[in-house]
Amino acid sequence: MMRASTLITCLRQASTITGYQSTKRPLLWRYLLPVTVASGTSAVFYLTRKTAYAASDVLWMAEPITDQNHLDQNPDDQKFKMEKFILTLQGEICRKLEQLEDNGKFKVDRWLRKEGGGGVTCVIQDGSVFEKAGVNVSIVHGHLPPGAVQQMRSRGKSLKEGSLPFFAAGISSVIHPRNPNVPTIHFNYRYFEVDEGNGKKQWWFGGGTDLTPYYLDEQDVTHFHETLKTACDKHNPTYYSRFKKWCDEYFFVKHRGESRGVGGIFFDDIDEPTQDEAFQFVKSCGAAILPSYIPLVEKNKNKGYSYADRQWQLLRRGRYVEFNLVYDRGTKFGLYTPGARYESILMSLPLYAKWEYCHTPKEGSRESTLLKVLQTPQEWVSRRSDGKET
Repeated sequence: MMRASTLITCLRQASTITGYQSTKRPLLWRYLLPVTVASGTSAVFYLTRKTAYAASDVLWMAEPITDQNHLDQNPDDQKFKMEKFILTLQGEICRKLEQLEDNGKFKVDRWLRKEGGGGVTCVIQDGSVFEKAGVNVSIVHGHLPPGAVQQMRSRGKSLKEGSLPFFAAGISSVIHPRNPNVPTIHFNYRYFEVDEGNGKKQWWFGGGTDLTPYYLDEQDVTHFHETLKTACDKHNPTYYSRFKKWCDEYFFVKHRGESRGVGGIFFDDIDEPTQDEAFQFVKSCGAAILPSYIPLVEKNKNKGYSYADRQWQLLRRGRYVEFNLVYDRGTKFGLYTPGARYESILMSLPLYAKWEYCHTPKEGSRESTLLKVLQTPQEWVSRRSDGKET
């Protein structure tokens, strides 16, 4: 039986003689090496340019931003629990998307921020199933800039004057499919901590998952919402209705008079009932992402579509861009943050989009059916699988 420390030493030695890419984009030799360590448990290791890391039965896409030893020595610190959670979730989602993609693997870009922290950005572009899919993890710390403080105060945060140390860890993703019959999904889950000095800290969680179809399939939308409701109900029976309403309001494109999509859940500033219970809720939401979305991809990715369908998809993606650049809170925070990595912040934008002057879909068309739903939010979990009200 080989000890984990012995195996890691061997892998470190091996890593010095294998080829590698630049330090900016470390090559991931994603070997699965199931071994029995001294404690009798199984572990999976991955090999980067310099070091092998145990990722606790899961394959991360890159080494963590925080030093691995520091993560291991502080298992009860919420900052590091969140980092490990989002790295694990990123790995699970990227591997599942790669299984569905016939033409491409994720480009993995681990980056560091001189002001503190860094991230791991994973992107597929020009795939046969996913035209652009990005799954980004960021773990940053430093001092809040005035613009960010002002934004937080505008939504009720009581923060003192001056430069405040902060920590933020989050996972964000937008998956833009090639086929217009497959909807786009967006999710974001984050933890924020502000140190006000004298041992006083403010912390909160935020996040959500929402769906943007190009053509309305009520069964798909109902499945999506029911999966999210199940995750919410495990923690509080009021969560789904509260956070669905919040989502409908948040993703409303005011200048267009329509929603970005058919909603989902959205929440921010969650700091109750306890830190651990709030974290467990966020973990349940993360676990609901794949079961809410992958069945929709598998069902629709091989359906035929026309040139006109593609043009409508591009027009709707233009609306997506408008929301992200004009209204999205996360985009604004990222752009306000010193040392921000703009490639990762703007990862959510589609590879292609389109705008037409005064475009109006034909009455009675599939396009107009979707538009009417976007103009008036619906209650999806009250519908049966055939789309009729219960």
